[in-house]
Amino acid sequence: MNSFLQDVRYAARMLRKSLSFTVIAVLTLALGIGATAAIFSVVDATLLHPLPYPQSEQLVSVKDDLPGVGAQDVGMSVPEWQDLARSGIFQYVAPVGGGSVNLTGSSQPARIFFAAVPPNYFALLGVKPEFGRTFDPEDHTPGFTLEVVISDGLWKGAFGGDPNILGRSVRLDNDLYQIIGVMPAGYHDPGRTTEERNTELWAATGFAAAPAPPPLRKSHFLSPAIARIAPGLTIAQAQSRVDALVAALQKQFPEDYPLKSAWTVRLIPLTEKVVGNVRQSLILLLGAVGLVLLIGCVNIANLLLARASARGREMAVRQALGATRTRLVQQLLTESLFLSLLGGMAGLAILFCVKGFLLQILPDSLPRLNEISINWAVLLFALLASLVAGAIFGLAPALHAGRLDLTQMLKLEGRGSTGSGEQVRTRRVLMVTEFALSLVLMIAAGLLLRSFWDLLNVRLGFNPQNVMAVRTWLPIPNEPETDIYRTPAQEAPFVREVLRRARTLPGVEEVAIGDQASVPLGHSQIDLKRFPLIFEGRETSSNQTPLADTSMVTPEYFHLLGTTLLGGRFFTESDDEKAAPVVVINEAFARTYWPNENPVGKRLKLPIPGDRSTFSWNIVIGVVADARTESLEGSSTPQMYLSLYQRPAKDLAIYVRGRLDTAAIPMEVREQVQAVNPELPVFGAQTLDEVLSGSLSVRRFSMEMVALFALTALLLAGLGIYGVISYIVSERTHEIGIRLALGAQSQSILRMVLRQGLGLAIAGAAVGLVCALIVSHLMAGLLYGVRPTDPVTFASVALLLIGVSLLGCYIPGRRAMRVDPMVALRNE
Repeated sequence: MNSFLQDVRYAARMLRKSLSFTVIAVLTLALGIGATAAIFSVVDATLLHPLPYPQSEQLVSVKDDLPGVGAQDVGMSVPEWQDLARSGIFQYVAPVGGGSVNLTGSSQPARIFFAAVPPNYFALLGVKPEFGRTFDPEDHTPGFTLEVVISDGLWKGAFGGDPNILGRSVRLDNDLYQIIGVMPAGYHDPGRTTEERNTELWAATGFAAAPAPPPLRKSHFLSPAIARIAPGLTIAQAQSRVDALVAALQKQFPEDYPLKSAWTVRLIPLTEKVVGNVRQSLILLLGAVGLVLLIGCVNIANLLLARASARGREMAVRQALGATRTRLVQQLLTESLFLSLLGGMAGLAILFCVKGFLLQILPDSLPRLNEISINWAVLLFALLASLVAGAIFGLAPALHAGRLDLTQMLKLEGRGSTGSGEQVRTRRVLMVTEFALSLVLMIAAGLLLRSFWDLLNVRLGFNPQNVMAVRTWLPIPNEPETDIYRTPAQEAPFVREVLRRARTLPGVEEVAIGDQASVPLGHSQIDLKRFPLIFEGRETSSNQTPLADTSMVTPEYFHLLGTTLLGGRFFTESDDEKAAPVVVINEAFARTYWPNENPVGKRLKLPIPGDRSTFSWNIVIGVVADARTESLEGSSTPQMYLSLYQRPAKDLAIYVRGRLDTAAIPMEVREQVQAVNPELPVFGAQTLDEVLSGSLSVRRFSMEMVALFALTALLLAGLGIYGVISYIVSERTHEIGIRLALGAQSQSILRMVLRQGLGLAIAGAAVGLVCALIVSHLMAGLLYGVRPTDPVTFASVALLLIGVSLLGCYIPGRRAMRVDPMVALRNE
């Protein structure tokens, strides 16, 4: 311990003496460790940290699939849910529905996001309210229990933190509910973050009475569902028992589960469902920032080797006075670790200062965003990263100090020391390594950049320019007979009046209305409406056919969005409740179900509005071009459109196109909607350009971060090659002076220096290209429109790095050209 403390004090003195070197090294490490710790904090909260529920490893997501017809996550029926709940495989099973609901009674009607859950929902998660109570898990009421639990945010925002909130009545979609509990501050449903779809209210229901459809086995409307596995079972064991239950139900109900559909039920760890598709992006980011830190370590190692050359005589004297080689290695490693810990502390200080900025630049769609924090795991990671970094950049100089040639170093006397051949080789190996790592990072950034550019330039199939969508929500009372918008005939006058009024707004040229699922790229899975399909002339049951994604729109929708008609016609005003039901489909739907046929005039059965158990024939009247409405990555999703005048929707989007004042339009639309019905909330105004940009948020964040790290790596590589070549030139000043004295041309000296740097760059590029090939295949899932082995990206990035290396060599090369032979020889 005495030796260690002595080494620490000596390290502090030596670093204080070389203040410029210390500042550069600490700043380099601070940026590297701080950035690495920042990305790790996101990875820790999103991927590594368990869900904030007791025994969260027992929580699973339950998905119904029909792989025989290519359909996944089609939802479960009430009887299937009850079968799973009684199976003994699970403690609890809870389907989770919901959406928007209208909260009335305040100064302005409010739209809040609610979850329709079974009474066992909170018992399943193992969470308790801040005060009050949650639902009784043994309550078997078929419909809504008329009891609600609210979030802390809703309690404080809408009710002013009223301490007497328990027992208070609140009107939701015209129905009275009683508040029985308030959840703790910071509580979020699985997967919910700080985005607008945070659950603010939970209502308990058995899903078996109005307004839910009849609880028939073929009515798959419960989706998604979560479950808690019974104690003592693993997920694999539970899956095996579920498979056996599914096989038994297929035999018991062969009409509902035909063999062709191959009905299966999958259990997925809830953590995996929450994380979604961001795992690969976050791992890529962590790897990228780790490479930046490693490149910084290589640079510092080169600086330390240069210092080791300058301190060679000091080390030799200490060894001559009795210091062992082990003691010298220990001293230099202590200096390196002390330096790295200083860098780590500075990095954490930077991280604490920019934490708010970090949370702002993270995309809202990132799961578990609210759980990101600088906790003990992040601090421990930063400490470990500091120690590893210190060991990495301190090892080479320490080992070289242990292998000094004592006699040779003491003979140098006042001439100064020059690096040994082994040190020069080590510095070149480090430089090649730095070039290779930089190239890998730059190629990854190049591939992501090209992929992002291709996504920005895909053919959308719709025109988002000068279009704004403003949302409203029609109430869904528990008693259907009290719904003033229950039928198409009841809702159509409201829709037509809103259209008429919106057309009078300043700058508005076109207006249309559709449901939430009709907003291109602006809806989630929970907004989709999926209907089973029965085709005329085919002997299939509804369960044999996948559920089709469906949107309800007014006739103006297609022209407003610039949708291309390929055959047949669009909807007209006459396609109302009195006319024969009609459907417009996209190309992908036609290719999938009527290949090599003209689909116009074909008929298919769909559930009638408000009753999923009764079907009616619908005629295909038109085919439109595929549009990238679900994601920019693909446009081949089968879709169909129904007339809003024939099939009413509650979640409405009002589209306006024209020369819009985007700041004023939301308020103007609200005034017109509430002039028709003052109890309706109007919210969520967005231009379609904003929706399009938001759909790329995770990709954009990954691309921007990797590009930033790649530019940092390029800068470090340039500085590294400059430092190495400058040191080589300074060591060879005597040799260069002799060459010039013997008649060598200045240009030949420049070529000699550039050749050395070019050799290092080419060697690094060769190693880096091989490594980049491996990395690019691992990140193939993040690419669109570009191959992992894209030769243009690989070649251009390699040439850019070599060009930067030549620039880094040119400056010391020019200095070598101007060496005065007399001065160089006199100094020697």
